[in-house]
Amino acid sequence: MRSSLSYLRWPLIVTVVGIALAAWLGYRFTDSTTGAVSFFMIAVVLAILEISLSFDNAIVNANKLKEMTPKWQRRFLTWGILIAVFGMRIIFPLLIVVIAAHIGPLAAIRLAATEPEEYSRLIHEAHLPIAAFGGAFLMLVALSFFFDQSKDVDWIGKIERALRRAGSVRGMEVGFVLVIILLFVWLLPVRDEQLFMYSAMWGIVTFLAVDALGHVLDRWGQAQDAARGTAQVGLGGFLYLEVLDASFSFDGVIGAFALTQNLFLIAIGLGIGAMYVRSMTVMLVERGTLAEFRYLEHGAFWSILILSIIMFGQTMWHLPEVVTGMLGAIFIGAAFINSVMWNRRHKGQALH
Repeated sequence: MRSSLSYLRWPLIVTVVGIALAAWLGYRFTDSTTGAVSFFMIAVVLAILEISLSFDNAIVNANKLKEMTPKWQRRFLTWGILIAVFGMRIIFPLLIVVIAAHIGPLAAIRLAATEPEEYSRLIHEAHLPIAAFGGAFLMLVALSFFFDQSKDVDWIGKIERALRRAGSVRGMEVGFVLVIILLFVWLLPVRDEQLFMYSAMWGIVTFLAVDALGHVLDRWGQAQDAARGTAQVGLGGFLYLEVLDASFSFDGVIGAFALTQNLFLIAIGLGIGAMYVRSMTVMLVERGTLAEFRYLEHGAFWSILILSIIMFGQTMWHLPEVVTGMLGAIFIGAAFINSVMWNRRHKGQALH
């Protein structure tokens, strides 16, 4: 079995290169050692922020990856990291500015490099629709787990059993999210109601479309020969994970602008964090950690549910990103501790 340090080889390499690049970038922008140190520290904080916000993402990814073929696992962990780092940490913020300012991509890059304050303002103006879309999508991700009739392990017993019983009603998770959306529409200022509802509806539609596409690809694959079939099942899972990764990235990308308006520094810091999240995902899959710790997956999905509510709440109130990270860490930490305690009480018994 691989050592824990072997999983950190590439993240550590990227960290060294990234923070060195961040320091160089700081010196070039400010022409001072103080600026270099400042950029260095911000890159470190951004990496830690990304890891704290995305640990639950790693757990969910590992849960899906263990059902995929080795070939598609490798594709997700190679192509997926390129999409996660370059797509969501660089291209996505640029697209926001391109759409909001009605300018071309090259003009957006120049704006990010020469007028970071204006670039940041445009990003923050797009926060409401992003939060509404991501909140709706992630809430459905969490509720799909808790409403699953085949789930036979409960962590927070009474609540999770009640949610599973509610899941016997077809479409209940969508109805639940719609009620939450209507509640926030009622609370929001009139000027924001339409944009919030429109964006949240697209979050629901995207989740349902990705989920349906995954099922179609799975059925199609099962009708083909074995080699063809495993590839199609892997493709469905790959698409699902990419959209899920994108939704998780919304919060981190927007939150990063609270620390710096420099697009390139944000890409470096969040990119470093994304590498650690990928490595955690690989370790969870290869070591079977989810099976070893009975409630860890439950803690991750509770963390996702809380994150989705926070994203909705951020459309009205400013909530520090540290709060999001701490709440997620509390749920996952509690689930880990409860899993260890359960293992000690039931030593030698099957975990599931």
